[in-house]
Amino acid sequence: MSSKTQLNWSRKVVVYQIYPRSFKDSNNDGIGDLQGIIDKLDYLNDGTEKSLGIDAIWLSPIYKSPMIDFGYDISDYLDIDPVFGDLEIFDRFIKEAHKRNIKVIMDFVANHTSDKHIWFKESRSSRHNSKRDWYIWKDPKPDGSPPNNWLSVFGGSSWALDKRTNQYYLHSFLPEQPDLNWRNIEVKTAMEKVLEFWIHKGVDGFRSDASYHLIKDDQFRDDPGNPNYKGPKNSYKRFLHIYSQGRPEALDTINTFCSILGLHKDKYIVSEAYLDIPEMTKLYKACSNGLHAPFNFNLISLPWDAQIVKSHIDNFEASLNKNDWPNYVLGNHDRQRVVSRVGKKRAKLLAMLLFTLRGMPFVYYGEEIGMENVGLSSDKQKDLVGNRLTANRDGERTPMQWDESAHAGFSIVKPWLPVGEKYKDVNVKKELNDPISMLRLYRHLIHYRTHNHVLLHGSYRSLGFGNRNVFAFLRELGDEKILVILNFSKDEESVSLPYQKAKVVCTTNREKEGETINIKKIILFAYQGYVMEVIE
Repeated sequence: MSSKTQLNWSRKVVVYQIYPRSFKDSNNDGIGDLQGIIDKLDYLNDGTEKSLGIDAIWLSPIYKSPMIDFGYDISDYLDIDPVFGDLEIFDRFIKEAHKRNIKVIMDFVANHTSDKHIWFKESRSSRHNSKRDWYIWKDPKPDGSPPNNWLSVFGGSSWALDKRTNQYYLHSFLPEQPDLNWRNIEVKTAMEKVLEFWIHKGVDGFRSDASYHLIKDDQFRDDPGNPNYKGPKNSYKRFLHIYSQGRPEALDTINTFCSILGLHKDKYIVSEAYLDIPEMTKLYKACSNGLHAPFNFNLISLPWDAQIVKSHIDNFEASLNKNDWPNYVLGNHDRQRVVSRVGKKRAKLLAMLLFTLRGMPFVYYGEEIGMENVGLSSDKQKDLVGNRLTANRDGERTPMQWDESAHAGFSIVKPWLPVGEKYKDVNVKKELNDPISMLRLYRHLIHYRTHNHVLLHGSYRSLGFGNRNVFAFLRELGDEKILVILNFSKDEESVSLPYQKAKVVCTTNREKEGETINIKKIILFAYQGYVMEVIE
């Protein structure tokens, strides 16, 4: 392992994703903002164990935007949207975060811009404009139809006809989000300057949006049909998207990002791509300096089965090279909240798994208090993109639940989305005073992980025994061993272990913590988990 990757902050942090519109409203307009985040930084980390213990924040996009896709349609990469604040407030946010030893990760939306971006306005103005090739334009087929069969992730063809110039432009997502042409050296140079701008602002890392879409087939061949697909004819899944995304040349583009980061001290980038292990392995190989990893989203979609989860983690670990740093995610702004997916007891078990595995854990705001998806009637929905996908994403983006006051303490006015119905029972203030709450469990696990060199730097090794409902593994460093045992069953289970005694660090029901117990044979209640320091 190189000294750069060994010392990089990515090896030590728990990352907390903030959806800025929904974290804290400071100016009483019903929308969260940068000042609101500043006001709550001590909740995340005030330097004591009374805070959550977070040491890195990932901000969903705060750039200037028409907000058709709530910030993922950027009209100016070098400015803050007024709804969140301005560059002066951003500078203050960076200063206050760093004062608390919190790293800052920005969303880097490199695949596409807004159609309101000056680059695209110039590009579409004429076939002969100097920025025409900054985006992907193609002539219609002789019958006037799109150039090929490529589909938008958000539904329909990925080609939109511009009647003024009688050519189609490519949009992998919304028509209002035209794709940049990353085969154009000027685009590459311009986006390198974007990275440099935010690095000089003090940003510590980036989350690269839609990384798998960055490069498209230069021959624009049709995507082949998916022979295993059975479903609606208009589904995105009916094709194998081997030409419209995931091209080998995308690795060179990601390496460009890593090269920029490598010119500066202690930077890191994570790429969004929903991939299986073989494809993730390819993305790890994109960068040789160890400053990059693809997201591992698989825990979100794996069946609730101890052996399937064990197999995934074992295979993932086996696929990694020396400099590769794993990561795990339970939820985000595009996926149903974890408690809504699996229930509260199972969510506690997954939290224990998340914070004891090797690598970088990601927490989506509100997971630490057990926030659930909020069902919204059509008149209250704001996510037009989600409606096109038949899976509205507003439910996982509702305001953070701080206390039992009106609007859950998020704002003193009606917020942009309704708060969850359970906010009077599920909120930060109440859970801080409840020793068996989700928040107290998260806080305990995060602080233990942050200050334990075995969990930070130790190896991972799963244990095999006769009970298929229980997943157990060891984290080891030298002679020190931390044992994690997770019962995925709704029933009581027992396991026999090759050890005699251990000190209980944490349990999902918070019982026996601090005690030394005999673990040669151990009984676990339904969905119970243990973290223990092995003594003998």
